[in-house]
Formats: sequence, C-alpha cells, structure tokens
Amino acid sequence: MDLEIRDQRFIVCGASSGFGRAIAELLLDEGAHVIAIARREQKLKELTEDYPDRADIVAGDLTNDETHNKIEAAIGNEQLHGVVINAGGPPALSPLETAIYDWDQAYENVMRWKIELVLRLVSYFTSKDYGRILFVESQSVKQPIPSLVLSNSFRAGMVGFAKSLSQEIAKQGVTVNVLAPGSHNTPAIERVIEKAADGSDKSLEEVREEMEAAIPVGRMGEAEELASLTGWILSPHASYVTGQTISHDGGNIQGLFG
Repeated sequence: MDLEIRDQRFIVCGASSGFGRAIAELLLDEGAHVIAIARREQKLKELTEDYPDRADIVAGDLTNDETHNKIEAAIGNEQLHGVVINAGGPPALSPLETAIYDWDQAYENVMRWKIELVLRLVSYFTSKDYGRILFVESQSVKQPIPSLVLSNSFRAGMVGFAKSLSQEIAKQGVTVNVLAPGSHNTPAIERVIEKAADGSDKSLEEVREEMEAAIPVGRMGEAEELASLTGWILSPHASYVTGQTISHDGGNIQGLFG
C-alpha cells in the first residue's frame, strides 16, 4: 500500500532508539521528511547520514521549554503533517514503594511535556485543516501492569487528554489517537524484566521467557511491527480514525475491548 505520505513532514519524539527510531526510519523510507527529537545527538546524526535530504534533528530534553523552541524553529514555515509523541517511561515501582517526589517527577516526564508540546503544535494542524497527532503510551492504559504504578496512572491520564482533544479538533481534519503497545524487544522492556527478577530466584532470561509464554502469540513484538501500524495511522488513509486507543500487544489484553 502506498501510504501517500511522500514529502509530508513529521515530528518524531524519542527517535534515538526503540519505537521512535523505528517509526522515524519507516517514515523516511516512505519518502517523508522527519524532524527527529531525542537527547542523544550522536544517535540522531545517524539518521541525517542515512537520509541527508529528509532528516532534521533536534537534540535536547523534551521536558525543557528550550527544546520545544528548537522544534518550532526546525518546523519554520513548512507545513507540518503529523507528530508522534513518544518517550521512555518512569521507574518501575509499586504504589507503596513510591514517595511524592516520584509522582512529581513522573508527571513531568510522562505527562506535562506532552501536553505542553501538543498545545504548541496544534495550530500548525488546525490552520491547514489537516494533521495527525499520535501518542505512543502503553498497554497499561487498558490493563495495569504490576510494579508500574506511575506509568499506569499518568499514561491513562494522557488517554483522557487525547480523547478530549480529538473531539475538539475532529472537524478541522486533525486526528488524535493513542497506541498502547505491549511487550516489545526494545530497551524499555528491560526495566520491566529487571523489576520482575529483582528479589526473585529467577534469572533475567527466565523472566523474559515467562513473559513471552504468557503472550498469546508466544513472543514479544518488534519495534518495526509497531512502526508499520503507526505509518498507516499517520497517513491520509486513517482520516476516519480518531479518539482511539489501539493496542499492539500480541493479544495480551484480556478485556473484550483490548
């Protein structure tokens, strides 16, 4: 399928590795232009080497207003067609392991910057009556994950924001959706495995094998698989899909509306 995104322009947050990197590469392979955002500048420079005419980079901390200013400067006067809001999660903790400091930090790292950046960018879409806003969160928004109370809480809040925003700007041709990935072979899964193994008599490999056995398809996903779904959601083909939270979890969510 031709995604019809050639020469369109997208922002991809967290583009140095994992989901963000896979999404950025898919969009670039489809002929789109990408403004790639992450802290690790050297990893981002690999994109400009591989796609010198279509990849721009912004190195910085997404919780920092200065980075948001750099993102707007990178957009310039070009039309922006979509943004992928994506970043790593908070520490793996159970409720009673947390202190209020942990909640303050998680709010900054998981929720606040995303809302601030999207509120900055939304007019780029509404002014053109076209846009795609996509949040990459977690399957925890549908089925809480043990020992990830901070992620369970604030990522669910992002779904509330996304759903509310989608209703407000749908008539202006702008879609707002959420991806809820389950276990994938990305750096983020390692903190979950380490937390599960901590204090148990199981090795990291044993924990990983148990996690995979519990997934109906019998394995973890790959970032490239999620990226292929992302490409469609960001494309003109998905103009009738908005306000949705879409799982990519190998069948792991147990609810009827997983």
